[in-house]
Amino acid sequence: MSRTHTVPSRLSTLAAAAGLVAAAGAGAVAYGALIERNWFEIREESLAILPTGAAPFTVLHLSDIHLSPGQRKKTMWLRELASLQPDLVVNTGDNLSHPNAIAPLLDALGPLMDFPGVFVPGSNDYFAPSFKNPFAYFAGPSTLPTGGRHHPIPLDTEALHTGFGLGGWVNLSNRAQSIPLKGIRFDFSGVDDPHLNRERYAGWPRGSSTQDSAPHVKIAVAHAPYQRVLDHFTADGADLILAGHTHGGQVCLPGYGALVSNCDLPTWRARGLHDWDAKGRSTPVNVSAGIGTARTAPFRFACRPEAVVLTLTAKP
Repeated sequence: MSRTHTVPSRLSTLAAAAGLVAAAGAGAVAYGALIERNWFEIREESLAILPTGAAPFTVLHLSDIHLSPGQRKKTMWLRELASLQPDLVVNTGDNLSHPNAIAPLLDALGPLMDFPGVFVPGSNDYFAPSFKNPFAYFAGPSTLPTGGRHHPIPLDTEALHTGFGLGGWVNLSNRAQSIPLKGIRFDFSGVDDPHLNRERYAGWPRGSSTQDSAPHVKIAVAHAPYQRVLDHFTADGADLILAGHTHGGQVCLPGYGALVSNCDLPTWRARGLHDWDAKGRSTPVNVSAGIGTARTAPFRFACRPEAVVLTLTAKP
């Protein structure tokens, strides 16, 4: 008799296991969509890269906001960031996720525009998001979707950048500029989005003939941290590189980390502060996991949305 019940028993066990897996998967998706994508955090880092004797200097690094109209929790959290009173705000792009999001974004970032800021664009500041096969991200960087969108919906990038400019933020898209802040000369060099192959290197700003001997800090800014970009800025003497784009992997495995980086950056570097080596030089790179998600994939798992506060201190 026992044999007559073996097959049904095994089938029942498999069915029950499959049901549990499906339920767990549905629960994970619901958690990622309803809880974690709005569970914002502030990551804090410290770097000793300022000239000797300089006072601490705080940088608020924002990236990948991906704002859509009606995202009240995100909007309120962005407005509250002004209470941090940063010395500088750096925005590394992908601010939008909807054609009608420009006015709500500028309103959300309005309090932060009371502070000095610089920015570069990402692809989602040029084009509204469109659905892409998520499995394409596992095929390698050569096949990742970049500018080859079949029916791109252009965004009003000029209006976005004008809004930032009216707020006092400096556009570093393929540009270099010096900004004196708290008695320190910061030299910035930025690029347009490497994910769309738009980067053109502007070098570092030039000033007086003695500028190289004067105390200054070189900060490079890009949206997507492709290796070619990190190599260039590191070899060119950057003291710090700031980037975003990866979303930290967006969906991570606990204890393992990101599965993809959406570029050729190794997945273990998809979030956090790491040193990058190129041509005998080493430069710290901060890759933000970002604040939002693509509108077509509105969830996160084991990868909370973040803003980053970097406290820069004097070299020992």
